[in-house]
Amino acid sequence: MKKAIQFLLGLVIIGLIYVVAILIHTPLSFEKQLKARNADVIVKLKDIRAAERAYKSKYQCFTDNFDSLIYFILNDSLEMERKLVDEDDSVAMAQLKKSGKKNIEKYNLAVIDTIFNPRKLTKEQVNDLRFIPHTDGKEQFILQAGKVMTGSNIEVPVVECRAPYKLYLDTVEFRQNVINLIDDRVNNFNEYAGLKFGSMEGSNNEAGNWE
Repeated sequence: MKKAIQFLLGLVIIGLIYVVAILIHTPLSFEKQLKARNADVIVKLKDIRAAERAYKSKYQCFTDNFDSLIYFILNDSLEMERKLVDEDDSVAMAQLKKSGKKNIEKYNLAVIDTIFNPRKLTKEQVNDLRFIPHTDGKEQFILQAGKVMTGSNIEVPVVECRAPYKLYLDTVEFRQNVINLIDDRVNNFNEYAGLKFGSMEGSNNEAGNWE
């Protein structure tokens, strides 16, 4: 009888150790996944933002259409400027002035060759910009664009690109952790439950909520 009780107590202790280990391991594993997947999403958000800013520099507005944005990256160009001579070179500057030319030369550069520097994106990577990482190409970033009126009655273009946590985090293994994270962001901090840049409510220089 005594041995049976000792055996049962041993099983209870092992069970408690297992439960405590799970309680410790699960949050740590979730935090590790959250950090890694956030990093992957942020890389793409930064690339989309760079493309949107370049698009606006040429067309004075943002786009809410990934097809248009991707076509712009792959096929369009930007007008750039460079100085013909060093302004500290008095002889060269004198000759340039004598010729009647300005010390500025304009030239075109392919969008894909300039906006992601020093990185170089392939055509495949550009075509995949619309897809949120860790969704197997099934979920796209939520992209919106438009114009809003400022307090000075000036119309300004705005853009917002979002990736909800529930789309790219593991909601099977870490279901409760994801629920808690979303609840914390929304109800305790009144923040967006995911990663995003920009705002449709007003111009914020396309700031990212991770910055």
